[in-house]
Amino acid sequence: MVSAQSSNLGKTYSLLVIKSFLIWTFTLAVCLLVVGFPLVVLMATVGCLLSIVLQSVMPVSAVLFVAGSLIMFNVMAVLIAAGVLTVKGVHPTEIKWLSWLHGEEEQMESTVYASCPLTCDIKI
Repeated sequence: MVSAQSSNLGKTYSLLVIKSFLIWTFTLAVCLLVVGFPLVVLMATVGCLLSIVLQSVMPVSAVLFVAGSLIMFNVMAVLIAAGVLTVKGVHPTEIKWLSWLHGEEEQMESTVYASCPLTCDIKI
C-alpha cells in the first residue's frame, strides 16, 4: 500500500516537472519571437554578414551553416533557460506578469468619478 502511494506521488511529481518545462519552453519561445524582435533582427543582420564572410571559405554551404547555427542557438537558449527555471522550481503560475498564460484576468481598478467624493455620501 505504501509503495503504491509513493509510486503514484513520483509519477505526479514527474508530470508536474514535465508540464512546467513545457510551459516554460512555450513561454520563452513566444517571448523571444514577440518581445525579442529587435534581437532577432540583430541576429539576422549578423547572420547575413557572417554568411558573406564565410562564402569565400565554404562557397556552397555558408548560408546553410549560418542559418542552422542561428536556429540551433535560439532553440538551445530557450531549452536551457526552461530547464534552469524548472530545476530551480520556479513555476509559471508564480510569475505575476504571466497572468495571460494561466487564464487569470488582471484586476482592473474601479473608476472613481470626480463628483463621487461630493455626492456619494449624501443620503436622501
